[in-house]
Amino acid sequence: MTVIKINVITVPRDSGDELAHRFAARAGAVDDAEGFEGFELLKPADDREQWLVITRWRDEDSFQAWLGSESFAHGHRSAAERHGEAAPKPVATHSEVWSYVVAGGSDPR
Repeated sequence: MTVIKINVITVPRDSGDELAHRFAARAGAVDDAEGFEGFELLKPADDREQWLVITRWRDEDSFQAWLGSESFAHGHRSAAERHGEAAPKPVATHSEVWSYVVAGGSDPR
């Protein structure tokens, strides 16, 4: 059963472009993880400061394996850190992960 993880990241409005830039810099980093099914970064279209990072996983074990992987650790270091430089200032002020499974819906295909 697909597991959906939503990372809710609070980002001040003036830092949203930097968050998007940082995600773009590591696009595809999780694509080869066992059990990974998809990813979306959602930018607020209103006055909210919460961005949503939505990932889909085959099961909870696949997600947990990725969390414990070197790939996860590497992907969450900045490019500067990967080159031995100091980490950039964080753009987020808060983050929490929500976990869901699909309980219903439709498939227009």
